[in-house]
Amino acid sequence: MDKIIINGLQVKSLIGVYEWERKAQQTLILDAEISLDLSKAAKSDKVSDTLDYAAIALAIEELCGHATFELLEALADHIIQHLFTYEGVKQVVISITKPNILQNAKAVTLQLSRKMS
Repeated sequence: MDKIIINGLQVKSLIGVYEWERKAQQTLILDAEISLDLSKAAKSDKVSDTLDYAAIALAIEELCGHATFELLEALADHIIQHLFTYEGVKQVVISITKPNILQNAKAVTLQLSRKMS
């Protein structure tokens, strides 16, 4: 299966369980792996035959910017469900990294993987 992969997308979101996390948006680092058939675009060399990854990145940024979830799991699922609205998307893997959330760790990363049913 072909893939479009966006790595290291920095987004802002109001996310967290603790009261201090709910006061301001935090920076998250997001990776998105979108599986779909890209053979038509490979032959035609036309953006209209693929997913516009700049538009996808912008949509993810906007989703995160307006979100108020407590859990990374909920935010990741919300993003996945949105990406399934794009034609031809068969599978999505979302990884969200939340830096500096634990004192003794650089970051925590959550990963969800879903196939279109």
